[in-house]
Amino acid sequence: MTTPRRGTAIWTHGRQKRVAVMSPQTRLAHSRRRERGRWRPPQLDRHDADRALMLYRRQLRGGAVALGLMLALLVFLPLSFALWPEMDEVRLSGIPVPWLLLAVLPYVVMVVLARWQLRRAERVESRGDR
Repeated sequence: MTTPRRGTAIWTHGRQKRVAVMSPQTRLAHSRRRERGRWRPPQLDRHDADRALMLYRRQLRGGAVALGLMLALLVFLPLSFALWPEMDEVRLSGIPVPWLLLAVLPYVVMVVLARWQLRRAERVESRGDR
């Protein structure tokens, strides 16, 4: 029996057999996974493990602050629209300001917070054990 081309179906006993179609890269990745066995995280010595835990906690704290600020913005925007309904009348280039605030402000704040968090994380990592 000849090997069918990739993606073609084989008819056996009147029924069509399904053939999986995958790229060579996928096939290679699947074969590597089977060969290596189970993955284990690398073991760090005591000093490196303590430093990694310290870095993790500091970066987690900074990330929580950035996330809290973003959440505060997302809660404050609708609240500000409810508290100041006259803001609906204000327009900038014919577009209502609340629409602009909802469409633009969260993304600008996310970019600023992401850059701030990245710089904080890099500063924590560059300081080391201090």
